[in-house]
Amino acid sequence: MTVGIVVVSHSSKIAEGAVELAAQMAPDVELVAAGGTDDDRIGTSLEKVLAAVEQSLVDSGGDGVVVLTDLGSAVMTAESAMEFASDPDAVLLADAPLVEGLVAAAVAAQGGSGVADVRKAAEAAGYRPAEPADQAEGAGVVNPDASGDFTLINPLGMHARPAAKIAGGLSGLDAEVTVNCVDGMSIMALMALAAGQGSTLRIEARGKDAQKAVDYVRRLVEEGFGEL
Repeated sequence: MTVGIVVVSHSSKIAEGAVELAAQMAPDVELVAAGGTDDDRIGTSLEKVLAAVEQSLVDSGGDGVVVLTDLGSAVMTAESAMEFASDPDAVLLADAPLVEGLVAAAVAAQGGSGVADVRKAAEAAGYRPAEPADQAEGAGVVNPDASGDFTLINPLGMHARPAAKIAGGLSGLDAEVTVNCVDGMSIMALMALAAGQGSTLRIEARGKDAQKAVDYVRRLVEEGFGEL
């Protein structure tokens, strides 16, 4: 079982499309769309959202549910559904951008993260690059335990699926990993690199599984992320 995820949108098409996208990167995660009103107009439905939450609670086997929303009243509808849920404590609402947050949450759930960490992954999706000074101040910079430089050979470079594979695999390792100086477990950060075919990825890892992390990324890159 994995953490379940419910997507609440004013539009049934938006909710279903977001779920379809996230499912490409997290095939084992229970993703439930709850968009639109009961008669599929633009709006939200407490009954539809509550049914989605209850379905996800059952399908997740007690691992918990994270809810993501799009705009204003969708948040209120989701909060009301959580209050009426059979196990309110197992349902967490994420304050995150819908699509980016959903993809990040789904990958975290696919990697086996608990409900709190899945929500955290969603809320961290609004990535902002660190200032160069953050890594250059003083003598406190720690050399990596393992590192490597690998050239992207897949035609589309670092798009959503490769980013999800890297982030998802690294999330299960005991290591802090950066890819070209950004967090290797952040899908949005990896995509923001805009690294195309022929670009070099600099992997630096620190921690018990540092070498495993570098070897994992190396294999993905050499295999073209399965896209060749």
